[in-house]
Amino acid sequence: MNSSSSRLLLRCLAVTLSIAIGLTASVSDSWSARESNVRATKHNLSKDWGGGGADTRTVKATTESQVCVFCHTPHAATSGMTPLWNRKASNAAYTTYTSSSLDAQAIEGQLAAPGGSSKLCLSCHDGTLAIGNVNVLNGAGSNTVQGGQSITMTGTGAGGVMPGGSGTNTGFTRFLGTDLSNDHPISVTYNKLLTDRDGELRDATLNPIDGTWEWVNGSTRIIGVRKHRNQGGSGQAQKPKLPLEMTGSATDSGQVQCATCHDPHIRETSEATAGNQKFLRQNRFQVDAPANAYNESGDQICLSCHNKNRGTGMWAFSAHANPSVASATYKATPAQQRDFPANIQVWQAGCLNCHDTHSIPGSRRLLREGTTGTGTPKAGGTSAIEETCYQCHSNSTESIVTPSPPDIKTDFTTKAKRMPIAKSPETHDIGGSFNDAGFVDCNSTTNKCGKDFIESREKLGVGNLANRHAECTDCHNPHRVIRGKSGLPGALTAANTSEARVNGASGGHHDHREAAGYTHTNVISGVLRGTWGVEPVYSSNKSFHLLPTGYDVKRGDPGNTAITDCGGANKANCDAQTFVTREYQICLKCHSDYGYTDDNAYPSGSTRPTLGGTNLTGSPTSRTAGSFTRYTNQAKEFQAPSAHRGHPTTTDSGSSAGFSTNNHRSWHPVMDSTNRTGSTRGNGTNISNNWRSPWNNSVGSQTMYCTDCHGSEVTSATSVIPDGTNSWGPHGSTNDFLLKAPWTTATGSGNTDHLCFRCHESGRYTGTSGARTGFWIGRGSRGTGKDGHDTHYAKINRMRCNWCHVAVPHGWKNKALLVNLNDVGLEAGVANGTVIANGSLPYSNGPYYRNAMLKIDVFGPSGNWSIGDCGTPGSSDDGARSWMQGTCGNPP
Repeated sequence: MNSSSSRLLLRCLAVTLSIAIGLTASVSDSWSARESNVRATKHNLSKDWGGGGADTRTVKATTESQVCVFCHTPHAATSGMTPLWNRKASNAAYTTYTSSSLDAQAIEGQLAAPGGSSKLCLSCHDGTLAIGNVNVLNGAGSNTVQGGQSITMTGTGAGGVMPGGSGTNTGFTRFLGTDLSNDHPISVTYNKLLTDRDGELRDATLNPIDGTWEWVNGSTRIIGVRKHRNQGGSGQAQKPKLPLEMTGSATDSGQVQCATCHDPHIRETSEATAGNQKFLRQNRFQVDAPANAYNESGDQICLSCHNKNRGTGMWAFSAHANPSVASATYKATPAQQRDFPANIQVWQAGCLNCHDTHSIPGSRRLLREGTTGTGTPKAGGTSAIEETCYQCHSNSTESIVTPSPPDIKTDFTTKAKRMPIAKSPETHDIGGSFNDAGFVDCNSTTNKCGKDFIESREKLGVGNLANRHAECTDCHNPHRVIRGKSGLPGALTAANTSEARVNGASGGHHDHREAAGYTHTNVISGVLRGTWGVEPVYSSNKSFHLLPTGYDVKRGDPGNTAITDCGGANKANCDAQTFVTREYQICLKCHSDYGYTDDNAYPSGSTRPTLGGTNLTGSPTSRTAGSFTRYTNQAKEFQAPSAHRGHPTTTDSGSSAGFSTNNHRSWHPVMDSTNRTGSTRGNGTNISNNWRSPWNNSVGSQTMYCTDCHGSEVTSATSVIPDGTNSWGPHGSTNDFLLKAPWTTATGSGNTDHLCFRCHESGRYTGTSGARTGFWIGRGSRGTGKDGHDTHYAKINRMRCNWCHVAVPHGWKNKALLVNLNDVGLEAGVANGTVIANGSLPYSNGPYYRNAMLKIDVFGPSGNWSIGDCGTPGSSDDGARSWMQGTCGNPP
């Protein structure tokens, strides 16, 4: 047989094999830009280039002109390797992909060693075998001496193996090596067990892989491969069409292998404009705007298996896929590094913005650049998920796209106090098999914990406080975030997911308008949509000293649910939803005893998270009683019992019995509104203008966010809206506790830019305006008709908020967040009803008392106090004027 006949035979053989294993694109496939022409691809390892344009190959033979011989032979093929494989099988031991969110791993125990077509691909791409070594060459050789024939090559690595490309320690290489832990899982069984447990893979029953086999051209039976294809009927466009390889008989489940996504024979004819397609069977990039239904011709290949809740529009309208939002363009160098076409936009890169199927070693979940490694691109390192986000979410110089999205990196890496996100090794990890009894069971066959980013309580810190840190995905689900001020607008549309950016580039945050008539709520913003959190459950006893009795886990896709208000009468509706509806639910999964063990002992206790650490808020030094060292439990503090809303006359607030009249729990309205209107606070006189806009609107009915107080520092002395393009998130700040403005023992008159006065109108408290506040002295013969704040300021020309109000102002056992040194209790580690002697004033006992002075004899009605309501009962300072000689005789 002459060489020409040999080449013809091998060419026919290759075509036959392609048809037999279902690898060649047929005329019915929607691959308009692809053709079956291996001679024009980099898999043509012969010396002769068979395509148009320049030959860009680096690995090729020096003299051999045959094309198919590098992989196939009609005779003496390697036993057990189809189709007619002409290479030796690698005997390498592989490290396979692992992940807590890989449901196949939970089902199978661990992934099988690479098999099927993957074994064929790895005979070159694992770098252990010389590319030019084959079984048979020009009639010489046999399968008994596999790889015994050698073809001289150029461009290979040492020993003739696959070259390293841009480096074996980066995500930009064709040299996969034997460590496949950073490569898309292969030899994964794709069946209903998997799709039911995962929840975001297309249901295996919609695309039969068992039972009747598919026929090609009406006669040729597929051998060893099952097409993952819809068999007709309605909804055909929604179903994927990628081949799953059979593991045995026709009734066995199919497996995802390399050839499920790649066809080594196809050529992309429009690569100059469409970019390197990596031999993928379908689009590497998004061609059409994503829609709710799967679109084979317009969607990128990832979406043929990974559904991402397309039925409710979650991915299609997400901020990372919506063309109206994700319109930033890749800069030239990053695009070139990633083999992206020039000027590609974020929505077109889609999944590939964050993931790479052959990612950087050390990264989790195939995250691009997601390690502590150094260099550009990164080389190795340990997992650092935030680095993936920082690719884009950094300053305009560092961001790989333009215009850059909100700059998160600056807060996380440069602020004096910042969320502890840089932890190595990372502890937080989504998914997995665990059962937090009474909260969430991630062992069940349909748990879907991975897609909802659920983490175990142990990972959050229960039983091990060293686990406490933060990840971007603790608060955000990047597949579900939208750019909308409301995260629950109902059915997602182009209009409600691409709202105009507020405050520069920080679009997606909650609606916060410093304008008349606007009513503030605590409904989640678009950037929080679809993440998970917890709702505290409380007992019938509403004492401030009691912890929640449990927590309901909130998770999942909100779907088409529309919610405009979660306060007041609508609170029960929000509580009933199974998904996150309010920001605090996300915060409380870490800042409560859901995320740690709480012995509820004060001032410090021994089980709550400690203060202090690198770039963390340290323990404040108290004036007389040392310092407190532990964080407080916000689920305990923010509780807003319905029986304590308004102005109840007697409640179970946790105060001693002698101080229960006209007293009740108080709270900043994070969990629910207070129902204490401007008129009820002023005893009939509307004092709403004691607040700045928007809080002077509908006083008592509004709710607020944790991020109204916590976040990047704000330079304006009268606002909490972030500066410039900063985000609302509590990522980092120059102030302790990630506050937007200072909160210290000096907060008060002379510090009108401090935190309290970003919402409370400072002139009403720190001057002699004569304005009426809730501390109006309207009873008794002395001081009638005077405001207590004005009176105090006039006497001593200064005041400090924490002389009279609790130092941790989340919520408290007394009305108006007032301290009462006649009734100190468990919150300070003493018996309830303890009276602090005047000689011990000012009183500091963390965390709630810092230079406190106030003693209350009787709680007066709001807006109608008496000078005699203050002081120590039965002592010399109890009365019309003499209280000043004891309690407030020497203010700090």
